[in-house]
Amino acid sequence: MAAMDIGIDLGTTNILVYAKGKGVVLKEPSVVAYDKDADKIKTIGEEARQMIGRTPSNITAIRPIRKGVISDYSITERMLKYFIQKAMGRRMFRKPRINICMPNGVTAVEKRAVEEATYQAGAREVNIIEASVAAAIGAGIDITRAFGNMVIDIGGGTTDVAVLSLGDVVVSTSIAVAGNDFDQAIIRYVKRQHNLFIGEQTAEAIKIKIGDVYPQVESEMMTVKGRNVVSGLPKTVTLTSEEIRQAFQEVISKIVEAVQGVLETTPPELANDISSRGIVLTGGGSLIKGIEELIGETTGINTMVAERPDCAVAIGTGLYSEVMEKLGKQN
Repeated sequence: MAAMDIGIDLGTTNILVYAKGKGVVLKEPSVVAYDKDADKIKTIGEEARQMIGRTPSNITAIRPIRKGVISDYSITERMLKYFIQKAMGRRMFRKPRINICMPNGVTAVEKRAVEEATYQAGAREVNIIEASVAAAIGAGIDITRAFGNMVIDIGGGTTDVAVLSLGDVVVSTSIAVAGNDFDQAIIRYVKRQHNLFIGEQTAEAIKIKIGDVYPQVESEMMTVKGRNVVSGLPKTVTLTSEEIRQAFQEVISKIVEAVQGVLETTPPELANDISSRGIVLTGGGSLIKGIEELIGETTGINTMVAERPDCAVAIGTGLYSEVMEKLGKQN
Protein backbone atom coordinates (compact mmCIF):
# COMPACT_ATOMS: atom_id res chain seq x y z
CA MET A 1 0.00 0.00 0.00
CA ALA A 2 1.28 3.44 -0.88
CA ALA A 3 1.45 6.16 1.75
CA MET A 4 -1.85 7.62 0.55
CA ASP A 5 -3.75 4.34 0.79
CA ILE A 6 -6.31 3.83 3.51
CA GLY A 7 -8.62 1.16 4.89
CA ILE A 8 -12.17 1.95 6.00
CA ASP A 9 -14.36 -0.14 8.29
CA LEU A 10 -17.79 1.03 7.17
CA GLY A 11 -19.71 0.01 10.26
CA THR A 12 -23.36 0.32 11.21
CA THR A 13 -22.36 2.01 14.48
CA ASN A 14 -18.90 3.46 13.82
CA ILE A 15 -16.64 4.29 10.91
CA LEU A 16 -12.94 3.65 11.44
CA VAL A 17 -10.20 4.81 9.09
CA TYR A 18 -6.76 3.16 9.04
CA ALA A 19 -3.78 4.84 7.38
CA LYS A 20 -0.63 2.85 6.74
CA GLY A 21 2.21 3.86 9.02
CA LYS A 22 -0.20 5.78 11.26
CA GLY A 23 -2.68 3.13 12.41
CA VAL A 24 -6.32 3.96 13.13
CA VAL A 25 -6.50 7.72 12.53
CA LEU A 26 -10.24 8.15 12.95
CA LYS A 27 -13.05 6.45 14.85
CA GLU A 28 -16.41 8.19 14.84
CA PRO A 29 -20.08 7.17 14.95
CA SER A 30 -21.65 6.62 11.52
CA VAL A 31 -24.40 9.11 12.32
CA VAL A 32 -25.52 12.18 10.37
CA ALA A 33 -27.68 14.99 11.80
CA TYR A 34 -29.92 16.18 8.98
CA ASP A 35 -31.95 19.40 8.90
CA LYS A 36 -35.16 18.56 7.02
CA ASP A 37 -36.33 22.18 6.76
CA ALA A 38 -33.10 23.43 5.23
CA ASP A 39 -32.53 20.08 3.41
CA LYS A 40 -28.90 19.91 4.47
CA ILE A 41 -26.53 18.02 6.75
CA LYS A 42 -26.02 19.81 10.04
CA THR A 43 -23.21 17.72 11.51
CA ILE A 44 -21.57 14.29 11.16
CA GLY A 45 -19.99 11.78 13.56
CA GLU A 46 -19.68 12.15 17.33
CA GLU A 47 -21.49 15.48 17.43
CA ALA A 48 -24.42 13.96 15.52
CA ARG A 49 -24.50 10.89 17.80
CA GLN A 50 -24.93 13.10 20.84
CA MET A 51 -28.05 14.53 19.20
CA ILE A 52 -29.84 11.14 19.04
CA GLY A 53 -33.06 11.43 21.00
CA ARG A 54 -32.35 15.09 21.77
CA THR A 55 -33.19 16.93 18.54
CA PRO A 56 -36.01 19.31 17.63
CA SER A 57 -38.51 17.96 15.09
CA ASN A 58 -36.80 19.51 12.05
CA ILE A 59 -33.47 17.75 12.77
CA THR A 60 -33.18 13.97 12.50
CA ALA A 61 -30.20 11.85 13.49
CA ILE A 62 -29.77 9.38 10.62
CA ARG A 63 -27.73 6.16 10.56
CA PRO A 64 -27.28 5.80 6.76
CA ILE A 65 -25.85 2.28 7.14
CA ARG A 66 -28.19 -0.31 8.58
CA LYS A 67 -27.12 -3.87 9.33
CA GLY A 68 -23.97 -3.27 7.30
CA VAL A 69 -25.87 -2.13 4.20
CA ILE A 70 -26.33 1.40 2.81
CA SER A 71 -29.90 2.57 3.42
CA ASP A 72 -29.31 6.15 2.27
CA TYR A 73 -26.90 6.42 -0.63
CA SER A 74 -26.43 10.20 -0.95
CA ILE A 75 -25.94 10.73 2.79
CA THR A 76 -23.45 7.82 2.98
CA GLU A 77 -21.48 9.38 0.12
CA ARG A 78 -21.28 12.74 1.90
CA MET A 79 -20.43 11.07 5.19
CA LEU A 80 -17.61 9.07 3.55
CA LYS A 81 -16.23 12.21 1.90
CA TYR A 82 -16.27 14.01 5.25
CA PHE A 83 -14.44 11.19 7.07
CA ILE A 84 -11.87 10.65 4.29
CA GLN A 85 -11.00 14.36 4.25
CA LYS A 86 -10.91 14.50 8.04
CA ALA A 87 -8.61 11.46 8.23
CA MET A 88 -6.25 12.55 5.48
CA GLY A 89 -6.28 16.31 5.91
CA ARG A 90 -7.78 18.80 3.50
CA ARG A 91 -4.72 18.86 1.26
CA MET A 92 -4.89 15.55 -0.58
CA PHE A 93 -2.18 15.72 -3.25
CA ARG A 94 -3.50 12.65 -4.99
CA LYS A 95 -6.59 10.55 -4.56
CA PRO A 96 -6.15 7.58 -2.22
CA ARG A 97 -6.62 3.91 -2.99
CA ILE A 98 -9.28 2.77 -0.55
CA ASN A 99 -9.93 -0.70 0.82
CA ILE A 100 -13.41 -0.74 2.31
CA CYS A 101 -14.97 -3.45 4.41
CA MET A 102 -18.47 -4.93 4.14
CA PRO A 103 -20.25 -7.90 5.79
CA ASN A 104 -19.74 -11.39 4.31
CA GLY A 105 -22.20 -12.27 1.58
CA VAL A 106 -23.41 -8.80 0.57
CA THR A 107 -25.02 -8.68 -2.87
CA ALA A 108 -23.33 -7.38 -6.02
CA VAL A 109 -25.77 -4.44 -6.01
CA GLU A 110 -24.80 -3.51 -2.42
CA LYS A 111 -21.10 -3.79 -3.29
CA ARG A 112 -21.56 -1.54 -6.30
CA ALA A 113 -23.38 1.06 -4.20
CA VAL A 114 -20.48 1.19 -1.71
CA GLU A 115 -17.89 1.27 -4.51
CA GLU A 116 -19.72 4.11 -6.23
CA ALA A 117 -20.12 6.08 -2.99
CA THR A 118 -16.40 5.64 -2.25
CA TYR A 119 -15.35 6.79 -5.74
CA GLN A 120 -17.65 9.81 -5.40
CA ALA A 121 -16.07 10.51 -2.00
CA GLY A 122 -12.66 10.86 -3.65
CA ALA A 123 -11.02 7.44 -4.16
CA ARG A 124 -8.86 6.65 -7.19
CA GLU A 125 -9.30 2.90 -6.70
CA VAL A 126 -11.67 0.90 -4.47
CA ASN A 127 -11.37 -2.67 -3.17
CA ILE A 128 -14.24 -4.27 -1.25
CA ILE A 129 -12.98 -6.58 1.52
CA GLU A 130 -15.09 -9.18 3.34
CA ALA A 131 -15.46 -8.46 7.05
CA SER A 132 -14.13 -11.86 8.19
CA VAL A 133 -10.98 -11.59 6.07
CA ALA A 134 -10.29 -8.10 7.41
CA ALA A 135 -11.05 -9.15 11.00
CA ALA A 136 -8.65 -12.11 10.79
CA ILE A 137 -5.80 -10.00 9.37
CA GLY A 138 -6.42 -7.27 11.97
CA ALA A 139 -6.41 -9.86 14.76
CA GLY A 140 -2.89 -10.88 13.71
CA ILE A 141 -3.82 -14.23 12.15
CA ASP A 142 -1.69 -15.36 9.22
CA ILE A 143 -4.47 -16.25 6.79
CA THR A 144 -2.07 -16.97 3.91
CA ARG A 145 -1.20 -20.45 5.17
CA ALA A 146 -3.09 -23.70 4.57
CA PHE A 147 -4.54 -23.79 8.07
CA GLY A 148 -8.13 -23.41 9.18
CA ASN A 149 -8.83 -20.31 11.27
CA MET A 150 -12.20 -19.32 12.69
CA VAL A 151 -13.11 -15.69 13.27
CA ILE A 152 -16.30 -14.28 14.75
CA ASP A 153 -16.71 -10.55 14.15
CA ILE A 154 -19.52 -9.06 16.26
CA GLY A 155 -20.04 -5.55 14.93
CA GLY A 156 -22.84 -3.07 15.54
CA GLY A 157 -25.27 -4.31 12.89
CA THR A 158 -24.01 -7.72 11.78
CA THR A 159 -22.14 -10.72 13.15
CA ASP A 160 -19.85 -12.38 10.60
CA VAL A 161 -18.70 -15.92 11.30
CA ALA A 162 -16.14 -17.52 9.00
CA VAL A 163 -13.55 -20.23 8.57
CA LEU A 164 -10.56 -19.06 6.50
CA SER A 165 -7.67 -20.83 4.84
CA LEU A 166 -5.13 -19.75 2.20
CA GLY A 167 -6.32 -16.15 2.25
CA ASP A 168 -9.93 -16.97 1.50
CA VAL A 169 -13.24 -17.71 3.19
CA VAL A 170 -14.10 -21.43 3.11
CA VAL A 171 -17.37 -21.41 5.09
CA SER A 172 -19.18 -18.35 6.39
CA THR A 173 -22.43 -16.80 7.48
CA SER A 174 -23.52 -13.27 8.25
CA ILE A 175 -26.48 -12.58 10.52
CA ALA A 176 -28.18 -9.26 11.15
CA VAL A 177 -27.84 -9.71 14.92
CA ALA A 178 -25.04 -7.87 16.73
CA GLY A 179 -24.03 -5.17 19.22
CA ASN A 180 -26.99 -2.85 18.60
CA ASP A 181 -29.39 -5.73 19.23
CA PHE A 182 -28.00 -6.09 22.75
CA ASP A 183 -28.89 -2.40 23.33
CA GLN A 184 -32.40 -2.92 21.96
CA ALA A 185 -32.82 -6.02 24.15
CA ILE A 186 -32.02 -3.91 27.23
CA ILE A 187 -34.52 -1.21 26.17
CA ARG A 188 -37.28 -3.85 25.74
CA TYR A 189 -36.45 -5.63 28.99
CA VAL A 190 -36.41 -2.44 31.10
CA LYS A 191 -39.71 -1.35 29.59
CA ARG A 192 -41.34 -4.73 30.15
CA GLN A 193 -39.99 -5.50 33.62
CA HIS A 194 -39.70 -2.03 35.14
CA ASN A 195 -42.22 0.10 33.19
CA LEU A 196 -39.34 2.38 32.26
CA PHE A 197 -38.52 4.08 28.96
CA ILE A 198 -34.76 4.49 28.38
CA GLY A 199 -32.86 5.74 25.32
CA GLU A 200 -30.17 4.09 23.17
CA GLN A 201 -27.30 5.83 24.90
CA THR A 202 -28.48 4.73 28.36
CA ALA A 203 -28.89 1.15 27.08
CA GLU A 204 -25.36 1.18 25.70
CA ALA A 205 -24.00 2.46 29.03
CA ILE A 206 -25.81 -0.39 30.84
CA LYS A 207 -24.40 -2.94 28.36
CA ILE A 208 -20.85 -1.71 28.89
CA LYS A 209 -21.04 -1.38 32.68
CA ILE A 210 -23.02 -4.41 33.87
CA GLY A 211 -23.87 -6.43 30.75
CA ASP A 212 -22.69 -10.05 30.58
CA VAL A 213 -23.72 -13.27 28.83
CA TYR A 214 -22.01 -15.68 31.25
CA PRO A 215 -22.08 -15.60 35.07
CA GLN A 216 -19.19 -13.53 36.42
CA VAL A 217 -17.49 -13.84 39.82
CA GLU A 218 -19.27 -10.80 41.18
CA SER A 219 -22.75 -9.58 40.35
CA GLU A 220 -22.90 -5.90 39.41
CA MET A 221 -25.60 -3.28 39.81
CA MET A 222 -26.40 0.02 38.17
CA THR A 223 -28.92 2.77 38.89
CA VAL A 224 -30.74 3.98 35.80
CA LYS A 225 -32.99 6.96 35.19
CA GLY A 226 -35.76 7.04 32.62
CA ARG A 227 -39.42 7.86 32.10
CA ASN A 228 -42.22 5.93 33.74
CA VAL A 229 -44.28 4.18 31.03
CA VAL A 230 -47.53 4.73 32.94
CA SER A 231 -47.22 8.18 34.53
CA GLY A 232 -44.74 9.76 32.10
CA LEU A 233 -42.75 11.09 35.05
CA PRO A 234 -39.03 10.55 35.71
CA LYS A 235 -38.28 7.27 37.46
CA THR A 236 -35.15 5.56 38.81
CA VAL A 237 -34.52 1.81 39.02
CA THR A 238 -31.57 -0.37 39.99
CA LEU A 239 -30.63 -3.09 37.49
CA THR A 240 -28.45 -6.15 38.12
CA SER A 241 -26.10 -8.03 35.80
CA GLU A 242 -28.33 -11.13 36.18
CA GLU A 243 -31.25 -9.18 34.72
CA ILE A 244 -29.19 -7.98 31.76
CA ARG A 245 -27.97 -11.53 31.13
CA GLN A 246 -31.61 -12.57 30.97
CA ALA A 247 -32.34 -9.71 28.55
CA PHE A 248 -29.44 -10.82 26.32
CA GLN A 249 -30.56 -14.46 26.12
CA GLU A 250 -32.31 -14.32 22.75
CA VAL A 251 -29.62 -12.25 21.01
CA ILE A 252 -26.65 -14.30 22.20
CA SER A 253 -28.36 -17.61 21.38
CA LYS A 254 -28.74 -16.49 17.73
CA ILE A 255 -25.00 -15.69 17.58
CA VAL A 256 -24.09 -19.06 19.16
CA GLU A 257 -26.43 -20.82 16.68
CA ALA A 258 -24.65 -19.12 13.75
CA VAL A 259 -21.25 -20.23 15.11
CA GLN A 260 -22.42 -23.83 15.51
CA GLY A 261 -23.92 -23.76 12.01
CA VAL A 262 -20.58 -22.76 10.47
CA LEU A 263 -18.67 -25.37 12.52
CA GLU A 264 -21.07 -28.09 11.36
CA THR A 265 -20.37 -27.33 7.68
CA THR A 266 -16.59 -26.93 8.06
CA PRO A 267 -14.46 -29.59 6.27
CA PRO A 268 -12.97 -32.07 8.83
CA GLU A 269 -9.30 -31.10 8.28
CA LEU A 270 -10.04 -27.43 8.87
CA ALA A 271 -12.26 -28.29 11.86
CA ASN A 272 -9.27 -30.11 13.40
CA ASP A 273 -7.12 -27.01 12.89
CA ILE A 274 -9.73 -24.84 14.62
CA SER A 275 -9.96 -27.28 17.55
CA SER A 276 -6.24 -26.94 18.15
CA ARG A 277 -5.84 -23.24 17.25
CA GLY A 278 -9.01 -21.92 18.84
CA ILE A 279 -11.63 -19.34 17.83
CA VAL A 280 -10.85 -15.62 17.67
CA LEU A 281 -13.44 -12.94 18.48
CA THR A 282 -13.31 -9.42 17.06
CA GLY A 283 -15.64 -6.41 16.86
CA GLY A 284 -17.02 -4.14 19.57
CA GLY A 285 -19.66 -6.75 20.49
CA SER A 286 -16.93 -9.16 21.60
CA LEU A 287 -16.19 -6.81 24.52
CA ILE A 288 -19.40 -7.90 26.27
CA LYS A 289 -18.32 -9.74 29.40
CA GLY A 290 -18.42 -13.53 29.31
CA ILE A 291 -18.78 -13.92 25.56
CA GLU A 292 -15.54 -15.89 25.11
CA GLU A 293 -16.43 -18.23 28.00
CA LEU A 294 -19.92 -18.84 26.61
CA ILE A 295 -18.74 -19.61 23.06
CA GLY A 296 -15.88 -21.71 24.44
CA GLU A 297 -18.29 -23.74 26.56
CA THR A 298 -20.93 -24.25 23.85
CA THR A 299 -18.43 -25.24 21.11
CA GLY A 300 -15.88 -27.02 23.28
CA ILE A 301 -13.17 -24.95 21.54
CA ASN A 302 -10.84 -22.50 23.28
CA THR A 303 -12.08 -18.98 22.42
CA MET A 304 -10.22 -15.70 22.84
CA VAL A 305 -10.88 -12.03 22.16
CA ALA A 306 -8.37 -10.37 19.82
CA GLU A 307 -6.21 -7.49 20.97
CA ARG A 308 -8.04 -4.20 20.20
CA PRO A 309 -11.08 -6.11 18.88
CA ASP A 310 -13.03 -2.95 17.99
CA CYS A 311 -10.21 -1.84 15.62
CA ALA A 312 -9.36 -5.27 14.13
CA VAL A 313 -11.51 -4.90 10.99
CA ALA A 314 -10.15 -1.41 10.22
CA ILE A 315 -6.54 -2.57 10.73
CA GLY A 316 -7.11 -5.68 8.59
CA THR A 317 -8.77 -3.64 5.84
CA GLY A 318 -5.74 -1.34 5.81
CA LEU A 319 -3.23 -4.22 5.68
CA TYR A 320 -5.20 -6.34 3.19
CA SER A 321 -3.25 -5.41 0.04
CA GLU A 322 0.08 -6.27 1.69
CA VAL A 323 -1.18 -9.66 2.86
CA MET A 324 -2.57 -10.49 -0.59
CA GLU A 325 0.73 -9.53 -2.22
CA LYS A 326 2.47 -11.98 0.11
CA LEU A 327 -0.01 -14.68 -0.86
CA GLY A 328 0.53 -13.89 -4.56
CA LYS A 329 4.29 -14.33 -4.20
CA GLN A 330 3.78 -17.75 -2.64
CA ASN A 331 1.63 -19.02 -5.52
